Amino acid sequence: MAGSVNNLLILFLVFQNICLGFRSPLSVFKRYEDTTRSLSSQCLGSDRPVISLGLSDFALDIRMPGVTPKQSDTYLCMSVPLPVDDEAYVVDFKPYASMDTVHHMLLFGCNEPSSTENYWDCDEGTCKDKSNILYAWARNAPPTRLPKGVGFRVGGETGGRYFVLQVHYGDISAFRDKHKDCSGVTLHLTHQKQPLIAGMYLMMSVNTVIPPGEKVVDADIACHYKRFPMHLFAYRVHTHRLGKVVSGYRVRNGQWTLIGRQSPQLPQAFYPVEHPVDVSYDDILAARCVFSGEGRTTETHIGGTANDEMCNFYIMYYMEAKHAVSYMTCTQNANPEMFRNIPQEANIPIPVKSDMLKMAHGHHEETKDTDKSSLLHQAKKEEEEILDQDFHIEEVVEWPGLDLKLGQVSGLALDPENNLVVFHRGDHVWDENSFDSKFVYQQRGLGPIEQNTVLVLNPSNAKLLHSMGKSLFYLPHGLSVDKNGNYWVTDVALHQVFKLGPDKKEPLLILGVAMQPGSDRSHFCQPTDVAVDPITGSVYVSDGYCNSRIIQFSPSGLYVMQWGEGTETSSGKAKPGQFRIPHSLALIPDFSQLCVADRENGRIQCFRLETGEFLRDIKHESFGREVFAISYVPGGLLFAVNGMPYPGEAEAVQGFVMNFSTGEIMDTFIPLRKRFEMPHDVIASEDKTVFVGDVHARAVWKFASTEKMEHRSVKKAGIEVQEIKESETVVEARLKNSPESTDPVKKQEKQHLVGQASTGVSFVLITTLLIIPVVVLLAILVFIRWRKTTVYGADGEHKLDSSSGRILGRLRGKGGGGLNLGNFFASHKGYSRKGFDRLSTEGSDQEKDEDDGTDSEEECSAPPPPPAPSSS
Repeated sequence: MAGSVNNLLILFLVFQNICLGFRSPLSVFKRYEDTTRSLSSQCLGSDRPVISLGLSDFALDIRMPGVTPKQSDTYLCMSVPLPVDDEAYVVDFKPYASMDTVHHMLLFGCNEPSSTENYWDCDEGTCKDKSNILYAWARNAPPTRLPKGVGFRVGGETGGRYFVLQVHYGDISAFRDKHKDCSGVTLHLTHQKQPLIAGMYLMMSVNTVIPPGEKVVDADIACHYKRFPMHLFAYRVHTHRLGKVVSGYRVRNGQWTLIGRQSPQLPQAFYPVEHPVDVSYDDILAARCVFSGEGRTTETHIGGTANDEMCNFYIMYYMEAKHAVSYMTCTQNANPEMFRNIPQEANIPIPVKSDMLKMAHGHHEETKDTDKSSLLHQAKKEEEEILDQDFHIEEVVEWPGLDLKLGQVSGLALDPENNLVVFHRGDHVWDENSFDSKFVYQQRGLGPIEQNTVLVLNPSNAKLLHSMGKSLFYLPHGLSVDKNGNYWVTDVALHQVFKLGPDKKEPLLILGVAMQPGSDRSHFCQPTDVAVDPITGSVYVSDGYCNSRIIQFSPSGLYVMQWGEGTETSSGKAKPGQFRIPHSLALIPDFSQLCVADRENGRIQCFRLETGEFLRDIKHESFGREVFAISYVPGGLLFAVNGMPYPGEAEAVQGFVMNFSTGEIMDTFIPLRKRFEMPHDVIASEDKTVFVGDVHARAVWKFASTEKMEHRSVKKAGIEVQEIKESETVVEARLKNSPESTDPVKKQEKQHLVGQASTGVSFVLITTLLIIPVVVLLAILVFIRWRKTTVYGADGEHKLDSSSGRILGRLRGKGGGGLNLGNFFASHKGYSRKGFDRLSTEGSDQEKDEDDGTDSEEECSAPPPPPAPSSS
């Protein structure tokens, strides 16, 4: 009897340890708790922001670490890492904030916060990479509630690994007693897979213009929905001060169903959808913002400052996990005619009481238009995010353009037919012998370039379609194509700007004096780039390597105005409007802005087109010291390339994809073939196809979003691909000569079912492999018990107890305080410990896996020394 009890005890202890090993919150969070920042006792009841809620659930407390804002309208941010490596799901939010001190809170998810400090001023940004809003709280607004079975996916291979909390402190009169604030939110997370995954759909107008004094102006957005069904449960509206009402609808078979309607002057949190709304394939999502231009004396455009406007309608939805898409956007009006039938309620402003208006916008009066610093301060506070469609930019490795025989590639552009235009230097090279100290070209005796310097290529197969520019240029540099297909180019040796017709041998317009550098209205000094306004035809020239200015000309080439000055080297920090080589231009017609790659200052500066007024700059540590080129895509994406790092610096040379409205980095990219040496220009199209030209590598790379590349690989497999361009590219796949269903939704469902089956088989296999050693161990113990009882009689029972004690002692390990299968198996020669101690209940934070060093050493290996900086 005693032997049976002993065996049952062993069995109980073994399986207890298995359960704890699979999901013990204490063991999972032990290392996290030891490294987490300690929070003020006023913020938390304990110093543990992670609280176990059972075997699979836990709570994560995200609180301000005891802060006292110094002035009203202060925005403070702090970050908390996800305490687990594997996938988890946020299923609930519990806010901790007082309406007396906090105006609103936003919670973002991302992979790299903008700062590593305990907290920071949100002027520095929220995240360095792409970020998305998970939660919003505003005073006098209901908190976000997720339906049962719905969760935001975080961690793992695709989810964000950090939470960033942004708190807006409106009126700081409540802080007269100097108390410390610990506002924040507690998240309820679980490791249990959720059947429904939450996501965000952003509808945003990008080209609305509000005339001064106009009483009613509508901004309409509409896109066809081309994905699996989604269910809408919350919405949020956002405009600036001219917005009167924002409404969102689902349109199905001509019937308009209200998603939500709200005044943007009320607290801008997420409001629940009153009546459940589902969206199916081929439905239309539509939204309207109603503005009034009364009181304004100039046109108001969509933009990021307080004097600009925004028209955003956020939709929080959930989808079945197997079909889930985390983020989607709509930035166009696919069917303007349909808005004739929009319900009348969409045009009726929602009255807002004056006290509610103050609470929605902060504590005091509107900012005066003349206070520019205040406007810029408010612009940086805008929490709006252009939520991307979960894409990543990668090189198109099958594109043959990389093998073209080119000279130094200085400029790239896309013509009206979306063909790629390349501007290169043929057999000429810009080196240290090209110019004297007065910037006069010294190699005039070589004559002009005898090759065609302007090449027009098919963007799909790199075949040459057209070429020109022979015997015209000495050192090509910048390139732009206007809406009529004319080429605008600069030559740094000639110090001139040219307008070339696509079928003309002689230039249509020449600005500047050949071979004569200068700084007056009729001379340039190594001009770098040109941009042409598609609406007005105005011409903007960045001038240049030896001047530091932007010059505006009329369409016929008459001087209009200029702005900019050189950077004072003594001050150490460049001021707004100062340049150190304005190297590349990007015209932003959506926002009526001109952005400049301020190369040697490592930043992007943006100005108002009409006046040259500085609006803001974009600068990130990952840019390094140089930003070479920029390109804007309508809809809110800004692309850029930087320069090689200086010796001893670590910033990689790479491409960047940024949210133009916020300036935050959404993605980075590098080539797979060859490597960037000095990427000199970048151009992007609306479908996220990107071309990069390198002046040292003498090459042009093609990049595309992973969505698009996946579509191309499907086509190679014998599947027809049809792209429907609404708000996004949609694939309809039909197997050739196949009797099976042509429904793309059904086909993808089958693929997901196969994936689920594979996951189930993997889980069963792993579980079986873990249980087999336990069963074998128990069999050995039972055999020993039976054998010794048979051979030794009564003495055998005592010897068995001793043997069992030794085995249990080894199972307990060094601590002797509990069963530890990780240490037990690790003690056997040849058995890998990797991954096992992480699941054990003790000792996991005291020993380092032997394999860890190899992986990290490989990832952190130093790159080859970069070449010295060049003026090319």
